[in-house]
Amino acid sequence: MLVAASQLDLGYRGQALLRGVGFDLAAGDIMAVVGHNGSGKSTFVKTLLGVLPPVAGGLRWAGARPKRIAYLGQLNEFDRKFPIRVRDLATMGAWHGLGFLGAIDAARHRLVDSALKRTGIADIADMPLHELSSGQLQRALFARTIVQDAPLILLDEPFTAVDQTTEEQLLLLIEGWARECRAVILVVHDLSAVLRHCNKALLLGKGRALFGAPRTVLSPRNLIDQGYMSAGQSAWIESMYAPQAPEEGAAHA
Repeated sequence: MLVAASQLDLGYRGQALLRGVGFDLAAGDIMAVVGHNGSGKSTFVKTLLGVLPPVAGGLRWAGARPKRIAYLGQLNEFDRKFPIRVRDLATMGAWHGLGFLGAIDAARHRLVDSALKRTGIADIADMPLHELSSGQLQRALFARTIVQDAPLILLDEPFTAVDQTTEEQLLLLIEGWARECRAVILVVHDLSAVLRHCNKALLLGKGRALFGAPRTVLSPRNLIDQGYMSAGQSAWIESMYAPQAPEEGAAHA
């Protein structure tokens, strides 16, 4: 176990927005955090990062709290006019522990080069940020996350401004992090991605939280009860749980 909580109350200035939050996260887990706007996702993220103290209860870390949590915020929080190149942005992930006058050594330069290749942007490494598309910028931010080399990775809605092809490629990268025994927390709206790529889910809404296996937690009934969707919107989510009929003319085993 890397981190866990039970009966954790989260909020601001002593006022709880979420009560009784419970979850556990181990190395290799990918946990989705799902909830409607205003459900407390940002509060959860800030509490995990240590920006906000819990209103009640606390997070239990295995040993000391990790000194490095790789955090990738929402794209609208990032100023792409900052005058640096793609390579410079990725290299920022290596600054931890270097000190004020620390220099990027050869090993870290190799890590940066590897991260640019893994995210598919080695060919635009010298391009300035203001010339990037949203998908290219998100890949660059993922490259910076790789360079941080942290045991816990927290991604806040990383697919909002990217196309489906880029989203799927980034999800495969996230699965690679899990195979490297890193824990990943993914704040996300794409329920199909959660069901296909995550092994745990935390559903927030109406002041409470549900935690468990994605197909159990993100049932149509729970999504309605937690305010994520209306009863009239639930038909499409039910279709994701239904067995898929074989295509006409398909061979049968």
